[in-house]
Amino acid sequence: MASDQTSKQTSKQTSDRSSTMWVPVCCGRVMRCNMFRQADGGSYAALVCSVCNKNITLEQEPAEAANKFGEGSKILSLIGSPKPPKTERKKSPGEASPDDPTL
Repeated sequence: MASDQTSKQTSKQTSDRSSTMWVPVCCGRVMRCNMFRQADGGSYAALVCSVCNKNITLEQEPAEAANKFGEGSKILSLIGSPKPPKTERKKSPGEASPDDPTL
């Protein structure tokens, strides 16, 4: 029984590693992620661009709330680091613009 549970965990870890994740990018660099704890015990995070100082606030919601965000909503895997690499990201061939069609 324990080996069956271990193989399920190993399988899940392997599939997690092979799946994709989203990387927050601004001004050609990975955005820094700072996490904060609130006095009431909650927490939130902020993605910050080290070039232009643009920031995006991320608030926590329970995963069960995903269906409250409308048709086609998806839960994304997002990477966040307080010290991301300082290297330029490769530019995509078409560079995203506000007029690009959504998926």
